[in-house]
This record gives sequence, structure tokens and C-alpha cells, in this order.
Amino acid sequence: MAPAMSWRLGFDIGGTFTDFVLQHVDTGEIAVGKHLTTPDDPSEGVFLGLADLLVTAGVDLAEVQQAVHGTTLGANLVIERKGATTFLLATRGFRDILEIQRQLRYNINDLFVDKHPPLIPRNQIREVTERVLADGSVAVPLDERSVREALEAARAAGAEALAVAYLHAYANPAHEERTAVLAAEVLPGVPVTVSSGVSPQYREYERTSTAVINAYITPKFRAYLTALEDGLRARGFRRQLYLMHNTGGVATAAMTARFPVRSLDSGPAGGAILATHVGALTGQQDLVAFDMGGTTAKATLVEHGRPLASERLEVDMIAMRPGSGLPVNVPGVDLVEIGAGGGSIARVERGLLRVGPESAGADPGPACYARGGRDATVTDANLVLGYLDPEYFLGGTRRLDVDAARAAVERSVAKPLGTGLLEAAWGIHQLVTLNMEGAIRVVSIGRGKDPRGLACVTFGGAGPIHGARLARSLGIRRLIVPFAAGVASAIGLLIADARIDLGRTLVVGLDDAPWDRISRLFEEMASEGAAQLTETGLGGSWTVARSTEVRYAGQGHELPVPVPAGPLGPWALPAIQRAHADVYAGHYGYAEPEGTPLEAANWKMEIVCVSPKPDLTRRHGGSADARAAVKRERPVYVSADAGFVSCPVYDRYRLGTGAQITGPAIVEERETTVVLLPGDRGVVDGYGNLIVDLATQ
Repeated sequence: MAPAMSWRLGFDIGGTFTDFVLQHVDTGEIAVGKHLTTPDDPSEGVFLGLADLLVTAGVDLAEVQQAVHGTTLGANLVIERKGATTFLLATRGFRDILEIQRQLRYNINDLFVDKHPPLIPRNQIREVTERVLADGSVAVPLDERSVREALEAARAAGAEALAVAYLHAYANPAHEERTAVLAAEVLPGVPVTVSSGVSPQYREYERTSTAVINAYITPKFRAYLTALEDGLRARGFRRQLYLMHNTGGVATAAMTARFPVRSLDSGPAGGAILATHVGALTGQQDLVAFDMGGTTAKATLVEHGRPLASERLEVDMIAMRPGSGLPVNVPGVDLVEIGAGGGSIARVERGLLRVGPESAGADPGPACYARGGRDATVTDANLVLGYLDPEYFLGGTRRLDVDAARAAVERSVAKPLGTGLLEAAWGIHQLVTLNMEGAIRVVSIGRGKDPRGLACVTFGGAGPIHGARLARSLGIRRLIVPFAAGVASAIGLLIADARIDLGRTLVVGLDDAPWDRISRLFEEMASEGAAQLTETGLGGSWTVARSTEVRYAGQGHELPVPVPAGPLGPWALPAIQRAHADVYAGHYGYAEPEGTPLEAANWKMEIVCVSPKPDLTRRHGGSADARAAVKRERPVYVSADAGFVSCPVYDRYRLGTGAQITGPAIVEERETTVVLLPGDRGVVDGYGNLIVDLATQ
């Protein structure tokens, strides 16, 4: 008899650790695990960590009915320039679009700023004779001879992937589709990305960049997914593998393999989904999600119970500056990511302390891992300051080398600066916290939200160590640390719904909009989306939301506003006008007078298949009397003025609902450590969340 399929699995590959969550479908019971990421072959770390977790939980992989995966593999391939040898076919005369990019400089104060280097060199771009106009009419028919010549040149040069981006292909994709047919003949086995398939929207540079990035990462992304699926099947997994998308929704591995650009940064999106869910459970509709792992820190604004979304993403940004990265014309969670994690390397440059963005990663890792690392990292500094227990790292499965951490901080920072060991470690801790404060300012103040009116949900292996100090510096008064915070992004994978995002370009003035044509666009998207959701194989109810990107006539950029449900006609215009005025005023503080002409450019549809949510009610034991959870006391460095203070160390698994803690204190769980500062007051709710009201100083 086949085993009952009663478990769900979520696993998220990060730069340092791969996180795992198993949840029982009926009871809500959760088992979690962490394993060092294996950079050369991420699937190896998945299988090793998964094997440990299954043994610990006493579960067979055949009992898992659903597996959801989050990964930053796509973004890493772009950032590290490790993708495939990719060729681009472009309309004749548009070979240099990736070089020209946009007129705007991402740093207006730097007159000599360089544009972001293109992902592929100019000698890998070939021109094709054809021309489609903005209304979709054909001005110059496709010259198939020129296509074949370009494809032959790409084959001779060793093309591993092909992108096709013709002028105005969003309005008429016929030429791109015919080119894909010819490419299958000339370049058999080479994956082809057509811009009208991955991003059927206007703006040539953004659409071309999206097609090139998708093609660039496809071969290695597909090979990775194939190896992962084959390995899971060989170990007994009999169901379908799903992947998190940038939007926070999930889709099948097969769907993602066609357009891996939609999962560039899927792991961080899982964290935003978890933070949003925790906010709903705790009555916090407006919050900042702060995730700090071993390599990076991520910040996301959640407003009115939804993560702030972006219609376009950027990858490989420079110094967090908008417009400095490579544009990706796909929607996603609007998050800011910086090189600040437990493995971020500290060093002295020109007499100044620097922390990150370089990371020790999983191999060799921080010096205290005793795997050959010699550079001082944030984890080493936190160990020196007493925030981490060297005997209880990852629940005691890994012992940290305190002497190695001290030596690394002394060698890399203290001696070059001429300071003592503690001053150096404290400086590392403060500086990385300041760097992360900048990221939260970008997603809060930079989006028009005062952080003092927000809560902060902090998670990740290192987030709860820095969360209280970081929130205080921003004036945030409430900190929420979810149960199993160290693997929160993996839990978020199990909360996510199946989601399909579709878009079409039709630039029209709204005063005389062709509503019948717009209705047909939405009908086409609804049909396409329903087919894709059916492909996911997931049950549940479907919800549909329609929107359009609107601007005042003559402007160059748009804002998304909702489109009313049902048949469309002139009667829909007042609702769209009011919605645009509200959104515009929210962004810029004012709106133009009523009656100012509006234009719409892109029409969007979001189709969501609502999945059953895991029950996060904590069913573990524990006492409402926090004193019963005290393991011991240890000295912890609180501040430069107070120095080391003896703090109680609480076992989080023994803290029951209603347990109250007053800082300074340490709360330990297997995958992370929570640091409460003097005056902070925390209480455990019925879901196991630690809700901390922060002292003002």
C-alpha cells in the first residue's frame, strides 16, 4: 500500500544556507531544517539537507504531497555573469539598443557615470530585415534569408541560447514567432526566447533586456530544475514540483522552465509572503518585512495587508540606485536587497571600516565555521559580542570556533584600526545595522511611508539578532519575530497561492478608448491564464483582478490602477479616473484637476488560485511562565556604555502562549537567535510569534 501523502515541503536556497520546512497537512505540525548551500551544485545541498530533515521528522519523501521551491539561482547567474552564450536577433538598425539603454542617469550628480554593462557583447547581436509598426501593421516583411544567415552565424559562434526582440513585436508577434520556427531548424536544441512571449509590452529596451535575460539564464536554470526533479523522484517523491515566482505566487517547474526570468528572486518573495501572513495574524496591516540571512538582507513594505508590488524589476543594481540595474519587464514584489548578511566580510579600506557586500558565503564561510575562512564577518563579530552560543549553533549540530572568530576580527579590523577587539566587533555590528537601516528607509520613506507608523517583522538566520536595534534606530515601536524565524522564507513558500500575471500593450486615450477592443484583450488574457492555472494542477477558488497603467496625457511613465469588473464601456472611465487621481496623489502629494486627459498603456490581469493556508497555531508545549524557559545566563555586549551585561537565555521551544520577557535577554531557537535590548518587552502569542514592544532608547 502506498504511504499516505500527508506532508507539504518548502525549501529555499540562499547564498549561505538552504532552508527546509515540512508541514503536516492535517495537524499543522512543522519540522524545519537548515543545511549549508553547495554553490557548485545547489541541488546537492538540497538532497543532503532534505535527507537530514526527513530522518529527524520520521517522514518518507513518498509521503510529501506537494513541494514548493524558492531560489535566487537566476539572479545569481546574471550578477555573476555565469549564464549561457546568448545571441540576440534584432530589427535592422536596432543592434545597439542594449548599449544605448535610456537617457536617464541613475546618479544625476555624477556627470561621468557609466551605464550598466550589457549582459551580452555587441558581436553576439545580429540584425534581421523586417519592420512592424506600432499599430501592428507590417511595413517591411520578414526576410527569412537574413534570419537564416543570422542563425547560421550564431550556430558557428557556439550559441547556447537565443533571444529574439523585434521592433513593436508586442503589437504583432508574427515575425518573432516565424523566427522561432526557423531557429528550431537551424539551432536544434537551443532554447529560444521571443520578446512577445515573455513580455508582450512596449518600451523596446526593457522588452529586449527581459528577453535577453530570460534566454541567458534558461539553459542552466533548466538543467538545474531537471537535476532537482530527477533527484527528488529517485528518492521517492511522486508529485509535482512547484516554484515561487517574483510576484509571490507559485507555478509548476515546467511552466517556470519556459520563463525562468519570472523566478529571478523567488526566495525573498517567500519571506514577504510569510511576513504579510504573520501581519494578518497579529493585526498589523502596515509593516516592513526584514529578512537577513547569511549573504544578503532584504526589506519589503507591506501596505494594507499586501506586499508592495512592482510592475518591473531590476537585477544587479548599483548601490541600490533605481535605474542602475538591468530592467526586467515582469512584475514582482517590490523589495530592496543589499549585501549585508551574517557572512558579510568586514575589512578596513583607507582607514575606514567597511562591511559587505562581499560575503564569505557557505564555502569557506565565516572564520568561526572553521572551514578555512580567515576574513572577519558579521557572524564572527556577533559571536565575539556574545549574541551567539558557540555550542548551540543550528541547534548544536555545528560548533562555532570562538578563538577563530576573535583572531579574524583582531587581524582584519582591530589591528588596522588600532582599536581593541570588542570595539572592532561592536563597530562591525553597528555598521552592518546602519547599512540595513538604509535599505528599510528606501522601502519606507522612499515610498512615502513613515517607518514610525509601521511594525517590523524580522526573520532569517541573522535578522532577529539585529532586528531590535535596527527598528529602534528607525523609530519603529513594535517588532514581530515569527516562530521558526530562521526558515521563514521556506514557510512562506507553503503559504503562497498559485498566481498568473498577464499583460498586453494598447496605448489609447481614455476619453475615446476602444472599449470593445480592450474587452477582447481581457478575454484573451483570461483564457490564457485559465489554461496556465489548470496546468498547475492545484485546486481552490480563483480570483481575478484587472488593472491598467495610466498617465496624464504627455507624461512618459504610468501608474497602475484597478479596472472595474464586468463588461467595459464609457461608464468605466469615471472609476478609472478617480482611482488614478488617488494613486497619483498618494505618490506625489497632489493630482491634476478633474477632467485632465488620461492615457492608458498596458492592460494587466492577475489570476490567483487561492490555496489552503497552513495552520501556524503553535501546538508545541511551553509554559506561560517565561522563567520555566530560562536555560542559563551569559554575558552579552549591550552597548559601548554598558559593555557586557549578564542576560537570561530563553529556550524558545519552552515559551508558551502568554509568556512575557523583558530585555536585555536572549531567545534561542535552532535556526536563529533573538536579541532583546534593555527595556524591550516581549510576549508570545498563540501562533508562537514573539511580539516585542521596543523601548524608546
